[in-house]
Amino acid sequence: MAQRVLLIRHGDEPEDDRVATWLAANGYEAVTRKPFAGDSLEDVGEVAASIVYGGLFDVFETEKYPFLRDEDRWIAQCLERDVPLLGICQGCQQIARHLGAWAGAPEREFFEFGYYPILPTETAGAFLDAPLRVAQAHYHTFDLPHGVVRLAGNEAYPNQAFRYGDKVYGFQFHAEVTPAGFRRWQSSKVNVYGRPGVQDIQTQNRLMAAHDAAQAQWFNGFLDRFLGQAA
Repeated sequence: MAQRVLLIRHGDEPEDDRVATWLAANGYEAVTRKPFAGDSLEDVGEVAASIVYGGLFDVFETEKYPFLRDEDRWIAQCLERDVPLLGICQGCQQIARHLGAWAGAPEREFFEFGYYPILPTETAGAFLDAPLRVAQAHYHTFDLPHGVVRLAGNEAYPNQAFRYGDKVYGFQFHAEVTPAGFRRWQSSKVNVYGRPGVQDIQTQNRLMAAHDAAQAQWFNGFLDRFLGQAA
């Protein structure tokens, strides 16, 4: 029987990102839940790993979006059961907030929407050994929770990736998104063209063409190691 990986999604985009492709190619069963649309997390059962995706929901708005509390309980269960867990963008902020850190809008309005460099920290080790240009779509951020290892950052947003223990990761960036997925964002309400920090569409397309292959290679290697823990 294929091992099951729970994917918590916050939108109705096609499920053609690099995580879904990697799972299918490696014989895993992807189990998708959308709590924002009413899906329950109580009947998921045993899973080998879980990934909490990005989205447009402010992670601190738990009164407005009660499903975020359900997702927070799921994060707690993963930590208690030692289940490998990855949070991407909003999901990263949710994990940071669960661990006791602040998450929200920074004082300075600066958006990352496009392809921006991240740099490894001195403690990154094998996680990232050289600067990498990655897809971004955010302007909220988070403080580092106590006990995590900061893995990557940049000048605008020093907290771009962290590890908690051996099996929990948070990425502020979107290495999972393919060129097709990012092009959908360019024509959706995700785009914030004209705001501080945002690359214009020509720059985005040029950087995508130049750097997406390296991003994909790095992310697939990360998934090999991350989900190898679940095998």
